[in-house]
Amino acid sequence: MLSKTFRAHLALAALNIMYGMNYLVAKGLMPNRIEPSALAILRIGGAAFFFSLITITTREKIAKKDWPRLILCGIFGLGINPLCSMNGLNLTSPVDASIIMTATPLLTLIFGAYILKEPITKQRMLGIFLGALGAILLTYLSAKDNNNRATALGNIIIGGSATSFALYLVLVKPLLQKYQVFTIISWVFLFGFLFALPIGTPQLIATDFGVFSAQNWMSLIYTIIFPTILANLLNVFALQYVRPATSGSYIYAQPVIAMILVAVMGYFVANSYQGEITTAKLACSILVFAGVYLISTKKKQQSISKTI
Repeated sequence: MLSKTFRAHLALAALNIMYGMNYLVAKGLMPNRIEPSALAILRIGGAAFFFSLITITTREKIAKKDWPRLILCGIFGLGINPLCSMNGLNLTSPVDASIIMTATPLLTLIFGAYILKEPITKQRMLGIFLGALGAILLTYLSAKDNNNRATALGNIIIGGSATSFALYLVLVKPLLQKYQVFTIISWVFLFGFLFALPIGTPQLIATDFGVFSAQNWMSLIYTIIFPTILANLLNVFALQYVRPATSGSYIYAQPVIAMILVAVMGYFVANSYQGEITTAKLACSILVFAGVYLISTKKKQQSISKTI
């Protein structure tokens, strides 16, 4: 029988495959069929409704002192994060977005040091430096890109998504040690939806669903079910058995998947994706991956600071 830790790792691998595929699926919908903030609230709202149905008769009581943390988890994890993710992806390329999001484990480590008092070793500090360097270089290269799809602004917004999600991973960890998974995830989605609703509603009202093709509907259903409902459920499950930094480190799979799909699209389906994968971007990816490897590899070293 598989151990709980091993099942947690399987869950993390599966959810990151879903996220990696979603970069192209969601990109195909925006902005011609639906605006990014409208897509974000459909994803959050669909998940909030689903998990509320599951927990409507078994709602666990939350201690008064935990409500502020739970609300913040909703705002950062399922409010700001998907809004930034969709709006950033609308402006940048799937490859650039997936690479920038790999900064999540680096940011998770930093937030973990401040909030959960997890130590930062010299090895992990080097990992933070390499990962940040790769992300900054990619943003700089995107600013010089002339294909009008990969922009510095889009990458900066994606960086906001990575930051908010990293903070969520750290904030939610103590709550998962006190309450049931479904209790946490249902409240987090609800608070995230309430935060995002006034932002995305104008775009949602302006969306013409009458022009959606069967492929568009399939793409929309995919973004709601797989990288939103199922992936977040798998992530919350995994966080019960692994550290936040370990969960974040699995994000390295996303750009690999995105690059493979973009390569297929570029050479067999859509010519507009040709040239997305460049030597410079691969070099940035290597820097980020190296940083992730260093922070996720356990090595007994003296902690240089718990407050950096």
